[in-house]
Amino acid sequence: MKALCWHGANDVRVDTVPDPKIINPRDAIVKITSTAICGSDLHLYDGYIPTMEKGDILGHEFMGEVVELGSAVKNVKIGDRVVVPFTISCGSCFFCQKDLWSLCDNSNPNAWIAEKLMGHSPSGLFGYSHMMGGYAGGQAEYARVPFADVGLFKIPDGLTDEQVLFLTDIFPTGYMAAENCDIQPGDTVAIWGCGPVGQFAIRSAYMLGAERVIAIDRVPERLQMAKDGKAEVLNYEEVEVGEALKDMTGGRGPDACMDAVGMEAHGTGPDAFYDQVKQAVRMETDRPTALRQVIVACRKGGTVSIPGVYGGFVDKIPMGAAMNKALTFKMGQTHVHKYLRPLLDRVQNGDIDPSFVITHRLPLEQAPHGYEIFKHKKDNCIKIVLKPGQAA
Repeated sequence: MKALCWHGANDVRVDTVPDPKIINPRDAIVKITSTAICGSDLHLYDGYIPTMEKGDILGHEFMGEVVELGSAVKNVKIGDRVVVPFTISCGSCFFCQKDLWSLCDNSNPNAWIAEKLMGHSPSGLFGYSHMMGGYAGGQAEYARVPFADVGLFKIPDGLTDEQVLFLTDIFPTGYMAAENCDIQPGDTVAIWGCGPVGQFAIRSAYMLGAERVIAIDRVPERLQMAKDGKAEVLNYEEVEVGEALKDMTGGRGPDACMDAVGMEAHGTGPDAFYDQVKQAVRMETDRPTALRQVIVACRKGGTVSIPGVYGGFVDKIPMGAAMNKALTFKMGQTHVHKYLRPLLDRVQNGDIDPSFVITHRLPLEQAPHGYEIFKHKKDNCIKIVLKPGQAA
């Protein structure tokens, strides 16, 4: 089959690789009909996530048709259309039973690697390094899905791929990030980052009852999409964000602030230059410019939500501000399984059409080009859907 493979930093290629096979009774094989490039894939592309190996298949946002089933998989049948959560979960461990699906104890066969860095291992992830299990990803023609009796989610007839594809990751991620803001009637939520997750977070915050959402970015097309979602917007290259947020909230600050950027944040101040220098010489793994701003801007007693991915260690975090303002922090990889049914209901009820975020549709063979335009924000690119089997 054809699959997009990692060959090193800024080097991904569509290769011919062996077809996946059933190796466990709880496995399934899915023929992929739609897959997408995620912002967190860029952390792999840029070389910032360790334990990648040449030839690893990328991608964790994918859906398709079941073509083969292990003997223990009874919840779906061959021919069913399914979406696949990017988090791999067993369904029976302590954490899965508590709806903390991204913290599954049994799905990462390389847990010992993650434990060295984090103390404990999160769940395995598709296409996201050997530290996270070494699983082949979904930017490919076929994928093996472990724990398919838990992970495969059947899609009802009448919905297109593009309406449901983002249930695999970015829609639940934006929704959980908004839910983590503990939104109360009348609240103002500020969101740093208007990429795909930020866009879903904007719309989710309103669905959960926010009165105002203020979105921060610098890219015109992202800011316009945020406006289309009824957010007020700030371009951080044109205003001092902290002061602007004070002015917009009567000096109090937003009730909740969200970092939807993560480990490769850009900035314009001396702290951003500091991060770039330290990261270049590997004295710091992540660039927490947005995180610092979020902590300082949030009102006293407010909530900080962090859906943006961090991979290692950050410097100069204003913990004095966090502690003395009594901030609550909520973060984590998304518990996708928890949100599949309620968010599918939102789509079916017409509350949201997740396809609004798509700007580019490409055949799988053009995935390397897709990574380039997505990374460098060319051609007004916000979200790319790849179509395996489609002619280039």
